[in-house]
Amino acid sequence: MRDFRRTWGAWSSGAPRLKSAVLLLLGCLPGVAAACALVVCASGVERPMLVRTPRPVVARSAVLHPAPKPHIVPRSAWADVATRNQPPPRYDDKDVAVFVHHTDSPNGYDCATVPRIIRYLYTGQRGSRHWDDIGYNFLVDRCGTIYEGRAGGVDRPVTGAHTQGFNHRTVGIAAIGTFTAGVPVPKPMVDAIAALAAWKLGLANIDPRTKIRLVSSNGLSRYKEGTPVLMPTLAGHNDGYMTSCPGAALKALLPSIREKAARLQGRR
Repeated sequence: MRDFRRTWGAWSSGAPRLKSAVLLLLGCLPGVAAACALVVCASGVERPMLVRTPRPVVARSAVLHPAPKPHIVPRSAWADVATRNQPPPRYDDKDVAVFVHHTDSPNGYDCATVPRIIRYLYTGQRGSRHWDDIGYNFLVDRCGTIYEGRAGGVDRPVTGAHTQGFNHRTVGIAAIGTFTAGVPVPKPMVDAIAALAAWKLGLANIDPRTKIRLVSSNGLSRYKEGTPVLMPTLAGHNDGYMTSCPGAALKALLPSIREKAARLQGRR
C-alpha cells in the first residue's frame, strides 16, 4: 500500500512536467496524430481563449486648403461718427461663395482718397436705398488695397446686402470703379480680389473653381424665391441679379481670378 501511494504521489507531482512534455511532442507529430493527441490531453490542459482584436479605424481627415489672409484695412480707416448709429450686424454659419461687383464710380481716383470714396458709397446706400449699412463686405481699390466694408468682423460670415436673393452665406467684394467692356482692370486690383476670395472661401475649404448650390431668398433676383441654383463659388453680381455689374471687363477676368485663388489655396 505504501509503495502504491509513493508511486501515485510521484505520478501526480510529475504531471505538470509530463503535460509540458506532451505538448512539446505535439509539435513533432504529423497532422492527424497531433490532432488525436490534443483530444487526449484536452481535459488536462487549459484551453486558451481566442480574442479577436479589431483593427484600429483610422479617421481620414479632409484635406484643407487654407489661403493666407491678405492685409485688410479696417473699417475705422473710413468710418466716421455717422456710421456708428446703425443696427447690429447679422451672421450666417459660414461663407460658401463670393460675388464680385464694381461700384460704378469714376476710375481715375487717387488711392489716398479711397476712404472718402467709401464714405460716399456708404452714405448713398444708407440714405437713398435705406440699407442698414454699406452692402459690400469688402472693397478693393485700383492700387490693390483691401478695405473692410460692412461691419461685423472680417473673419466672420457677415450677412451682406450686395446680391439680391443671394446675400446669405456669401461674400460681396466690390472693385472701386467702373469696368465695362474695353476698360482695363488694374492688375493689383485683380490680384487683391483673388487673394481675398481665396482666403474667405478657404475658411470653408471651398474650391474657387467649382460650383455650389444656393437657394434664392428673394423673387427680385434672377430666380424665383426658393429656387435652387447651381452657382459659381466665385461669381459675378449678374450671375444672381439682373444687372450689368461687375462690368463686362471684370466679368471676363473671373475665370483667371478663380485660377489665381485656387493656386493661393494650394490646389492644382
